[in-house]
Amino acid sequence: MLVIRLLRIGKKNQPSFKVVVTEKKSSPTKGTFIEEVGFWNPLTKERNIKKERVEYWISVGAKPSDTVHNMLIEEGLISEDKKKKHSKKKKEEGEEEGEEEEGSKKEEKKKEEKKEEKDKPKEKKPPKKKDEKKEKEEKEESKKEKKEPKKSEEKEEKEEKE
Repeated sequence: MLVIRLLRIGKKNQPSFKVVVTEKKSSPTKGTFIEEVGFWNPLTKERNIKKERVEYWISVGAKPSDTVHNMLIEEGLISEDKKKKHSKKKKEEGEEEGEEEEGSKKEEKKKEEKKEEKDKPKEKKPPKKKDEKKEKEEKEESKKEKKEPKKSEEKEEKEEKE
């Protein structure tokens, strides 16, 4: 399926776009598009679209993306309503107002719980067990004992020599 979409070009913080015809599944950023049919610079509001080529591709079956669709309406190529960029999810049919209120209450409760979790200080780790402390102390004592006999042995040797 063919799509007419935008391909971003330009430097960082200086966007400009090519309007290209490409396959829906292939990304235009790879540089593999069928035809370039125009360009758009949002900073200078400059727009150039090849009307004949766009009309041809639409007649062949290419569908424009939402943004390109709105651009074509502004250029006068299409006489339809604009598509909303950010549409809200449609609610299921048959849903009553009471159910909507319950849903919003649930969302509010979740938000409150998240705030409470953030406000709570993080729990401290429990202190080490006494057994572990005792083991460490015993190890330290044994190290000291090993060192002390050496000193006492040295003193004894000195005394014997004298």
